[in-house]
Amino acid sequence: MLTRVGKRLENLWDAGKAANMSEPEKLLYRSNLLGSDKRITNYGGGNTSAKVMEADPLTGEQVEVLWVKGSGGDVGSMKLDGFSTLYMDKLEALKGKYRGVEFEDEMVGYLPHCTFNLNPRAASIDTPLHAYVPRKHVDHMHADAIIAIAASTNSKELTAELFGDEIGWLPWKRPGYELGLWLEDFCKKNPDAKGVVLESHGLFTWGDTAEDCYACTIDIINRAIAWLDEKTDGKPAFGGAKHESLDADGRRAVAAALMPRIRGMVSGNQHMVGHFDDQDAVLEFVNSKDLGTLAPMGTSCPDHFLRTKIRPLVVDFDPATHNLDAVLDGLPAQVEAYRADYAAYYERCKHDDSPALRDPNAVVYLVPGVGMITFAKDKATARISGEFYVNAINVMRGATAISDYQGLPEQEAFDIEYWLLEEAKLQRMPKPKSLAGRVALVTGGAGGIGAATADRYLSEGACVVLADIDQTALGATLDNLAGRYSKDVVRTVTMDVTDEAGVAAAYAFAAVEYGGSDILVSNAGIASSAPVEETTLELWNKNMSILSTGYFLVSREAFKLFRAQGMGGSVVFVASKNGLAASPNASAYCTAKASEIHLARCLALEGAEAGIRVNVVNPDAVLRGSKIWEGDWLEQRASTYGTDKEGLEEMYRNRSMLKRSVLPEDIAEAAYFLASDKSAKSTGNIINVDAGNVQAFTR
Repeated sequence: MLTRVGKRLENLWDAGKAANMSEPEKLLYRSNLLGSDKRITNYGGGNTSAKVMEADPLTGEQVEVLWVKGSGGDVGSMKLDGFSTLYMDKLEALKGKYRGVEFEDEMVGYLPHCTFNLNPRAASIDTPLHAYVPRKHVDHMHADAIIAIAASTNSKELTAELFGDEIGWLPWKRPGYELGLWLEDFCKKNPDAKGVVLESHGLFTWGDTAEDCYACTIDIINRAIAWLDEKTDGKPAFGGAKHESLDADGRRAVAAALMPRIRGMVSGNQHMVGHFDDQDAVLEFVNSKDLGTLAPMGTSCPDHFLRTKIRPLVVDFDPATHNLDAVLDGLPAQVEAYRADYAAYYERCKHDDSPALRDPNAVVYLVPGVGMITFAKDKATARISGEFYVNAINVMRGATAISDYQGLPEQEAFDIEYWLLEEAKLQRMPKPKSLAGRVALVTGGAGGIGAATADRYLSEGACVVLADIDQTALGATLDNLAGRYSKDVVRTVTMDVTDEAGVAAAYAFAAVEYGGSDILVSNAGIASSAPVEETTLELWNKNMSILSTGYFLVSREAFKLFRAQGMGGSVVFVASKNGLAASPNASAYCTAKASEIHLARCLALEGAEAGIRVNVVNPDAVLRGSKIWEGDWLEQRASTYGTDKEGLEEMYRNRSMLKRSVLPEDIAEAAYFLASDKSAKSTGNIINVDAGNVQAFTR
């Protein structure tokens, strides 16, 4: 992500590419170009529009239609169906319904009556801002360089100094119908202006063609970037450095210790997912002398604080003394103080009809010498919240270099955060999936059962860390799952379950990437077959090392992390029918699998008081996609049962009571049940997924 102001924006418009596009297609092209650079606007922020002549579906006559980014869209990734379409004559007629600023929210209810061609995309609150600017094409962007000017205490004077009469200025006004009328009035009084800066908010620009509008937006932002560079050249940002950063490994180690503790404290209403960011822009801010002054002032742009809350929590870490133990001891008090402060803010600012107090926990946590931690209901939201705060950092850097930075007044911030229209949008959000906010670590994650289990968890909203010793197979599994679910929700770590340090490092990786973990699927395995007299000590120890000691090591680290979070947890062992029913020529494998099952029973006893559940899935003969069937084990078992490779699966199917093959997806379904709240009252249990084997019945 591009974060610093200095580099100029490139005009990416390709006239040849756009030549044969329709006006709506040019609008989409322009929107995607603008949204491709976070210096222009943040994810989901800003909007674009075009006024287009279309054939009325009823009369066939040409009518003017406003195409404008719909509610909840993102200009960088949206498609044509992300635009609302509204009759311009009906939008003009709305002026006759307007009863004044005290009633402007009711105007949103009239927007559906202006819909063109039954478009189902809901119109956003910013629709009037675009409708009433008397130009064909309009951009509204949240460029860091512009907001740095807009959020300065003398932003009107700075805007005039930089742009003269070319770009106007309007005082802070919450987005809505009244601001749309303000913009129309400005344009009528200033017909030669190319745009306007909105105090503490962002930039409006316009043009007569899609290309002209895009070029104007890029030019105005570039001029602000160049001007800020000139004004800030040689000046230390944020008053200079107070702290020095730890090295990269040290920063991640501190984050790995802090994030599970914070996650446990902020996940009271729902499981939260974390994100860690230690890019240069973040470190410059958290290490600065002015951190203690600027952070409490909060953000200015509404899009910023809707994602980040109005202000962050600054963690009391001192990188010089590395007082991590003291910080961990003091975290509960810091978190509670933040909650109390947020609740007091709510009480000071609430209205009679305000929505109820929302989650009072911080979203953004700033750690000197380390970086920034963000928590949200899912990984994408946590990451995007961090991106928004980086935008806010860039704004504060520019504003403090040229003037004094100002956040939004507290009451104005509250009125947007608890806006009834914003609340209605939140209430329309879909119900979370059953594993939303949960984080699973799956060992043997590149194999058939591991990958199928990860797939099942991801389909229910979980984040997954795939751990495996096979880097090549891990890469292929990652490509498959991330391609279907997104890169945000899947991570991989190369790990040998018999390596104590490697197992601990894998959990630290999960803590930094997602904030912690809730589910362990212990699935890594091997298989061997040999008569006892031919079973070498090396073969015996290898089975015990991977299938018994390995399960112990990953479970021990899971318990440590679960207890640090204080949220309970779920451990699922993928054992085997062979742990309950002996098989010939497999003494080392069967004994190690029996050890797994008894270890699970022991852990179920130890974990119960902390809400940690431990259960077992016992598969049998899962040949498809299973890595343990790729080598000698397949040959050996075929030999044991007097068949060939091709006939082994048929033999296992016919041997079962139900005469059915057992597939990786079948094991994944059991692993899902045992990890989910559907089995919240089950621990120490075994589920056989073997198509029926009387010798493996639990007793």
